Amino acid sequence: MAEIDVLVIGAGVLGLCCAVELERRGHGVQVVDPGGRNASWVAAGMIAPALESAIEDVTPARAALLRRARDLWPDLAEAKGIELHRRPAEWRGEGADVIADRLAALGFSVCHERGRVVTDDDWQVDCPAALDALRKALGRPVMAAKIEALAAHDGGWSATLSDGGSLAARTIILATGAAEAIRGLPARVAALVSAVEPVRGQIGWTAAALADHVVRGPGGYLAPQGGGTLIGATMDARRRDQAPDAASSEALVAAAARLAPLDPVAPIDWRVGVRGATSDGLPLAGPSGEPGLHLALAPRRNGWLLGPLVGRVVADGIEGRPGEPALDPLRF
Repeated sequence: MAEIDVLVIGAGVLGLCCAVELERRGHGVQVVDPGGRNASWVAAGMIAPALESAIEDVTPARAALLRRARDLWPDLAEAKGIELHRRPAEWRGEGADVIADRLAALGFSVCHERGRVVTDDDWQVDCPAALDALRKALGRPVMAAKIEALAAHDGGWSATLSDGGSLAARTIILATGAAEAIRGLPARVAALVSAVEPVRGQIGWTAAALADHVVRGPGGYLAPQGGGTLIGATMDARRRDQAPDAASSEALVAAAARLAPLDPVAPIDWRVGVRGATSDGLPLAGPSGEPGLHLALAPRRNGWLLGPLVGRVVADGIEGRPGEPALDPLRF
């Protein structure tokens, strides 16, 4: 059984960003993923430190972290052929004064007039296209498989696949989203993974061109993507069900109608993804405390924004460099 340098379990944005960063540094990497639409695919691709900071009313330190994460995107996008949309982002409607004050206090660009707040500090990517570009940039294709169990051995790890096969790796990165802990993980790492809270998000896509930039407001947003518009999005903690429900659809349509005129008969493709979240809203990124086992988990609502930063932090941890204290998996 050939040994892999680094085995990344999970092909969402965090796992793929870790993989491309490690390959850039000369590591051999294999990504394994069961396939299907993951939470990174079912997302709006917002690279949005400004409005995320204002909406969440974060500290200046948190806002600075999100801004640093955003600033890593241009190099990644250029290197991997990802189209990075640097168009304005807008808040519209109730709460505009508060959003404008928070943006200004945190040092983000802001233009405020007549119930509208616009910032140039937020960007966006098309999620399916960006995931495809990251996959194509890898030296090895993503292996379509599910990891059933892990086991530590001298100098590394072995992974048992659902088809009965196995892989050996010196280093493992868990980028498994909100999935349950894989059998065989050391107890303290399994506890960290099990503490990740699932957050169910429902989002809709319509072929109608409702917005040419991200428009947010109370209860929802509109975001251009894939030649149409995303209508988003719910955040329901502690839910793992993945079938769209009528109540969420109705609430999102009502919120979207306050932002732009909607055609009541236009079809909407409703989608659901389940993300992971920690108690402080930041991901677990870096060494797990067990030799050769690293985490890239639980970005809550900012997986796309934080992807390149998580990739660098995890790669630094593998190479023995200091990490990012705010993302340290052992901070809890």
